[in-house]
Amino acid sequence: AYALRGRASERESLQLAGIYFLETGDLQKEIENYKVWQGKYPRDSVARNNLGNDYAQMGRLEEALAEYQQALQLTPSVITYTNVLGMEISLNRFDAAQATLDEAFTRGLDGRYLHQNQYWLAFLRGNGAQMKAQVAWAMGKPGDEDTLLSMDSDTEAYYGRAKRARDLTQQSMDSAIHAGYPETAAMWQVNAALREAEWGDFSVARAGVDKALGLSQGRDVKLIAAFTLARSGDARQVGPLVRELKRDYPTDSLLKLYWLSCIDAAVALDAGDAGRALADLKVAAPYELGGANTFINYLYPAYLRGQAYLMAHDGAAAAAEFQKLLDHSGVVTNFVTGALARLELGRAYAMAGDTAKAKAAYQDFFSLWKEADHNIPVLQQARVEYANLP
Repeated sequence: AYALRGRASERESLQLAGIYFLETGDLQKEIENYKVWQGKYPRDSVARNNLGNDYAQMGRLEEALAEYQQALQLTPSVITYTNVLGMEISLNRFDAAQATLDEAFTRGLDGRYLHQNQYWLAFLRGNGAQMKAQVAWAMGKPGDEDTLLSMDSDTEAYYGRAKRARDLTQQSMDSAIHAGYPETAAMWQVNAALREAEWGDFSVARAGVDKALGLSQGRDVKLIAAFTLARSGDARQVGPLVRELKRDYPTDSLLKLYWLSCIDAAVALDAGDAGRALADLKVAAPYELGGANTFINYLYPAYLRGQAYLMAHDGAAAAAEFQKLLDHSGVVTNFVTGALARLELGRAYAMAGDTAKAKAAYQDFFSLWKEADHNIPVLQQARVEYANLP
């Protein structure tokens, strides 16, 4: 279609080009295309909405919000409301996000994307009843049920309730498969595998990767599988997956700039090479607040950079990186690294010699994990570390 776009109308040709560059991942060409589209059709919300998507993926959140707001003014819809809402959450503007959500529902709009964001907003505001209400809304709705169940599994993992998180992940996968979406099921599985890697249960993480890749060889599944293996200390299996990604997506900007840098850094950390990890992560720094063109982000470059600084015995620099996850809770939302950042802050402050702040950070983590399963490796290690603080 892209090759034959000269036979289409001007607007259709711009639309085809936008879809083509989206699929190839060539962000710069995609952005240029949408700016031309906006210039020729200033009241067309599609170009503004899609340009907002590009900025959001790159971590240019204020610019994304501005484009989304203009798209919403031109064409109020579930999508345009959802995008404004998502950016307001990412920017920690929770009151504005609630107002946007209320306005959408007042207009009679409804759907999964609005309820997803309502769930995240409720999580960030500590409203457990509202979170349960969103899961209840999704039950029995194919394509919605699995999404909300997976989100709920992330919340259970955030609080260290590993068994409950695993049960919900399995339910979300069963629901997705039953609805005819095996790749979606694979995404929920590999997301769960990454959580396992982060709290140190590497064998479960690797088994989850195998299960996900057995369901789908899609780009996002393969990408997060490679990252999870790197976080699990299995560098041997990372290489083949990375080579396939480079071969199949040679022009994907954020694959190269964000994810391959994170994967390389994770491999370097596993090898004990903090300097190489920090060098790898420089490339990803401008984009670390973005969605990075996949369903997972969670501010990973900052999290990995913090761990690299810990490895390099620079506690102050490590603390600054982990603090980013707390300061940008609307980006991290309910993924387990948001909780683990408290523990990592404790380690960083202890290394920097600030015992009072270290103890406070550890206690913050223990408070979040007061109902956690006792056999999680990272929790056991944290208790030993805390007991040894002066």
